[in-house]
Amino acid sequence: MSEAAILEVVRRNFGDHLILGEEGGIIGDTLSDYLWCIDPLDGTTNFAHGYPSFAVSVGVLFRGNPAAAAVVEFVGGPMAWNTRTFTAIAGGGAFCNGQKIHASQTDRVEQSLLVTGFGYEHDDPWATNIELFKEFTDVSRGVRRLGAAAVDMCHVALGIVEAYWEYRLKPWDMAAGVLIVEEAGGTVSCMDGGKFCVFDRSVLVSNGVLHAKLLERIAPATEKLKSKGIDFSLWYKPENYRTDL
Repeated sequence: MSEAAILEVVRRNFGDHLILGEEGGIIGDTLSDYLWCIDPLDGTTNFAHGYPSFAVSVGVLFRGNPAAAAVVEFVGGPMAWNTRTFTAIAGGGAFCNGQKIHASQTDRVEQSLLVTGFGYEHDDPWATNIELFKEFTDVSRGVRRLGAAAVDMCHVALGIVEAYWEYRLKPWDMAAGVLIVEEAGGTVSCMDGGKFCVFDRSVLVSNGVLHAKLLERIAPATEKLKSKGIDFSLWYKPENYRTDL
């Protein structure tokens, strides 16, 4: 129902735009410069249990670059449900419930609170991230695993955590969150430190000042996965979709 409601609005107002939905796949004109990446329910397991870490996430790309974003996070939990809405437009800053937000200025890993995520497959990337989880737990104030990528990135933008990383994500997981982080003054890259695009398979977002220090541990672990033959090529880009990447 969530994706259907979003699609109805997008197709009514932007009928010539391309859409990539987690549930519905590709819809529309692949020659369009605009691509809407829709996650109708980020954090499905949390939602099923009534655990307050899930969201609706919508990101709009222009020729492959994040242009606009909105994430509605459901907070509070049973008997206390509420929402907060994160928005961003490229070059226009990031906002939560209409108020401008900024990533934290914490510059020491030892003083940072970090977040990561794990996919459903217990494979080599999963095992590598377990090791990273242990490493950063030992040297930071803690590592959380909340289970909703868009929410995790918005928390970096809000300044309540310093960084988030994860392997094996999809465009609808990242399209909105990465723009919100960047517009809040944060930094986004792939987990090997390379330039990021929404069609990549991994992401590291941070408050910016900690990015290089985090990569000192994360990048070598990612390179080791590459040496094992783990695929880090672009996950998916719609055929004929034009990008400036």
